[in-house]
Amino acid sequence: MASTLNIALQNQSTSSSVYAYITGLAIQNNSRLFLLQSDGKTYYYPVSPSSGNSPLAQNCAIHLGNPGSTVNVTVPQLAGARIWFSIGSPLVFYLNPGPALVSPSLTNPSDPNYNLSWDFCEFTFNNAGLYANISYVDFVCLPVSLSLTNMSGVTTNVPGMPANGLATVSSGLQAQTASDKQGWGSLIVTTSNGQNLRVLSPNNGIVRNNTLFLGYFEPYVTQVWERFTSSSVTINTPGFGSLQGQVSGQNQVTVGGEVFNRPTTADIFSCSTGPFAAGSDAKRNNLIPLLAAAFNRSTFLNSPTQPAPLSAFYKETITNHYSRIVHAANVDGRGYAFPYDDVSPEQSGEVNDPNPGLFTVAVGGGNTQWPVKAIHTELRREKGGQAAAEPQDEKALDQAGHASAPPAATAVATEATEATAVTATTAAAKPPASGPEATRKPKTGNIFRRFSRRFIRRFRRGLTD
Repeated sequence: MASTLNIALQNQSTSSSVYAYITGLAIQNNSRLFLLQSDGKTYYYPVSPSSGNSPLAQNCAIHLGNPGSTVNVTVPQLAGARIWFSIGSPLVFYLNPGPALVSPSLTNPSDPNYNLSWDFCEFTFNNAGLYANISYVDFVCLPVSLSLTNMSGVTTNVPGMPANGLATVSSGLQAQTASDKQGWGSLIVTTSNGQNLRVLSPNNGIVRNNTLFLGYFEPYVTQVWERFTSSSVTINTPGFGSLQGQVSGQNQVTVGGEVFNRPTTADIFSCSTGPFAAGSDAKRNNLIPLLAAAFNRSTFLNSPTQPAPLSAFYKETITNHYSRIVHAANVDGRGYAFPYDDVSPEQSGEVNDPNPGLFTVAVGGGNTQWPVKAIHTELRREKGGQAAAEPQDEKALDQAGHASAPPAATAVATEATEATAVTATTAAAKPPASGPEATRKPKTGNIFRRFSRRFIRRFRRGLTD
């Protein structure tokens, strides 16, 4: 496997003020914090500062030039990496002792990046190859697309959203609020002059307002409990076969001998709290992604077997309408919209290959001309399949990543080498975030994808702080 990866950064927006940043953990350099400098060539390994919220010592804003421009860069093997984009102004990153990177915040109005348009994609590049994905688990803002050409010349694409994707999602949420009187429209964050800035995921919306969606999923959960009091549901797991589930008490359901309490709305949106909190039990960890996905997609009542087919997704009045609307706004319907969106039939928006040649990442929505039918040949391998089992030894999930944004951030996060566990020290002022950014997604597909997701999901913490 190559020790470096070629990346083409494309400006497909209408702005000449577009900046990119690449961050991650350098696998072949003791997992040190890595940033690429503004020339796209020079590596920057920050030293631990003496105090929190210290500025970067190097300029890491890669200016992408005029619309249509491409900047070619090279990076080493990285775990938990992100390619960030901003339009209009550069982003501001800080360092905390560790060093730990203080990344932009979605929910902290005092963050210097709060009023900027920014977004990111995620990737891990290691000896097993490249795994990358776009994500809406936390928010929707700038259109980001991916294209991966392997050493044999085969290309796979994720086109993402068109240029008007944010407007489409915002309009859809407003229409849903008009229909069901729920707080979907409250997820839209606007600028001082009323322009759409970003859309938060429901879990991040709840971070800003803990009364948002209070009791929303509970009527649906009651219907599920009533259905499976007198009948059973079949859960097809990847590691433990077909398991039968049935309500075993007023507030509990038993699936394959594993007892799950009745989830709340917050549990369902987060996929990581209450009955969906992962632990050391392999069977339980195998079931959690499947159950959480079925609740978010609201498929329990219209399919006797889970995972349900794509045609059954989001058919109930009570469902994760954010996820439904986000998928509809993507050219090919793909892109993580909740943490377990890669439960088959997956809609995750990923590219991966053990022999990557050129990884092209574009911002602005210009890659939507790619033929949809040719986009994801490789990803179709999982049609009708299920998510794979969580490794039993990974009971401490997502306990490291980017630190929270200033001024409250004091977290120190470090990650050891590929073979070791993640360690982190969290801020005294704030508890570790729960929800999509503290949630690990299920491991699906082959061993390469499972290994790569391990680092990407562990590096996603911090945006909600």
